[in-house]
Amino acid sequence: MQYTWLGHASIRLEIGGQVLLIDPWLAGNPSFPDAARDTALSGATAILLTHGHGDHASEVVEIAKERGLTVYGIYDLMSYWAEAHGIEVVGFNKGGTVQIGDVAVTMVNATHSSSIGTDHGPMYAGAEAGFMIAGEGRTVYVSGDTDVMADMGVLQALHAPEIGILAAGGHFTMDMRRAAYAASELFRFSTVIPVHYKTFPLLEQSAEALVAALPGVDVRAPDVMETIEI
Repeated sequence: MQYTWLGHASIRLEIGGQVLLIDPWLAGNPSFPDAARDTALSGATAILLTHGHGDHASEVVEIAKERGLTVYGIYDLMSYWAEAHGIEVVGFNKGGTVQIGDVAVTMVNATHSSSIGTDHGPMYAGAEAGFMIAGEGRTVYVSGDTDVMADMGVLQALHAPEIGILAAGGHFTMDMRRAAYAASELFRFSTVIPVHYKTFPLLEQSAEALVAALPGVDVRAPDVMETIEI
């Protein structure tokens, strides 16, 4: 299984014969080098979207059209995009599972907000979510933008994810301390990877606090466009 951080909360996950782009925000992403766009998108087989905010969703329609990809996400937004933009979508909802080849993706709860910008202000974009991604005999939890929530204990009991990709930058999501609490008190990860940090000055700039709070856990903080085995 290979993980590549595309900066901010954008992820390339190669698992079970699939190349999944999760919240791919490349153009305008201060952390992403524009020259790496083709490499980041090469071989992609599907897009997963956690919610509608611009730092996650603003480029999804364009990438889907450019690469001929199906977008998987919350039913409300997927239905709107299918009608408004004619892209291929699979809309589902929390608790639902979709199969992408040999990979099973379950949409799970998150606590945040979700909207897309319009000429008339923000428009409701369905609920925010995270994903449990099961393949190659393991399960990866992608938290999406969220705070700590008691639901995480239920998700551990139901899915037992070994790998946690956690929003941990603070201000809009959990910070490193709160992500460490989730990882140590509610989940039992063997590997934790922080995202949604270092992009802007108001976000946390280092994962050191997460590493220090999780002794015995393999906390990985790769550079943007660095591919690691997980």
